[in-house]
Amino acid sequence: MRVGVPKEIKTSEYRVALTPAGVTALRHAGHEVMIQAGAGEGSGFDDEAYAEEGAVIVPEAAQVWRQADMIMKVKEPLAEEYAYFKPEQLLFTYLHLAAEPALTKALTANRVTAVAYETIQLDNGGLPLLTPMSEVAGRMAVQVGARFLEAFHGGRGILLGGVPGVPPAEVIVLGGGIVGLNAARMALGMGASVVILERSPDRMRYIDDVFGGTIHTLMSNSYNIANAVRKADLLVGAVLIPGARAPHLVTEEMVKTMKKGAVIVDVAVDQGGTIETIDRVTTHKDPVYEKHGVLHYAVANMPGAVPRTSTLALTNVTLPYAVELATKGFHRAVQDNIPLRKGVNTYQGYITHPGVAEAAGAGYVPLESLLAGAGPG
Repeated sequence: MRVGVPKEIKTSEYRVALTPAGVTALRHAGHEVMIQAGAGEGSGFDDEAYAEEGAVIVPEAAQVWRQADMIMKVKEPLAEEYAYFKPEQLLFTYLHLAAEPALTKALTANRVTAVAYETIQLDNGGLPLLTPMSEVAGRMAVQVGARFLEAFHGGRGILLGGVPGVPPAEVIVLGGGIVGLNAARMALGMGASVVILERSPDRMRYIDDVFGGTIHTLMSNSYNIANAVRKADLLVGAVLIPGARAPHLVTEEMVKTMKKGAVIVDVAVDQGGTIETIDRVTTHKDPVYEKHGVLHYAVANMPGAVPRTSTLALTNVTLPYAVELATKGFHRAVQDNIPLRKGVNTYQGYITHPGVAEAAGAGYVPLESLLAGAGPG
């Protein structure tokens, strides 16, 4: 198979879908690799490093999309890339289609086989290709939150950890998953007072055991959320439903009760956001906006700000699946690998993930029926 890696074009996105080590692995498995010139520079990998491992360097994105059998990316294709779509094309990347109806329509209209990193799911419910970026984003959420709490950036002028005689900041984390745990760990390490709201009693017990009671947990319900939000200096939205839109847990009325200069970082913005007042996506170049006296950080590609770390962490987990897709071909790979099968969002013009279909207000067709030739009926 010919694998193509175009350069990411999303604003301030410096990650790349494949490292030189990934080129080596694919080449050893018998495949060709095409890399768009400059694709890896933002992550510290120059064209020469790829060429030394046997990749073909091509100047234009159009050539990569046109000639490759499988396209590997990091972020979802943007509107200007839709023209590159073609039938039977295999696309392997983060998609977050629940918040991208236009992209969903373009993929189905062009009969693209789209496999989303974020919906590949293990039997235990784990999301192995989302986990490393969730770890990065969770840790970054507190890092950027601390920065925007500074008065220079319009925040409350609070040091996250306080100092002797001065209390620390109140950090409220919605969700005790991978993002939430990493955010809480960073906030605790910086000396903040941390509360996690979580709906699973078992998860709360786990958090209590891991952190020895140094992080407080609360049952996630509207009453507790409203009270916690009111006290927050930094609020981190960290709730994810695989493939579906994130639920709005924090209403606009709750945001109005927050302290002037408080900061919200919604890590779930690429799935529609957990905070009702997150009504737009921001960029690393212009990351925050103010609403009701509260700073809102709504960058959808947070890990793109630390591309070297993020690219290495991401490709550690994506590469085995990419090699399997290339070596076995799509049909055999998804038949043999159930977690990979769950990653298929569109196929032959149909939406094959229930969460994506619900968000798009469209019909859902199980992939198994299409692979068996049964069609949507």
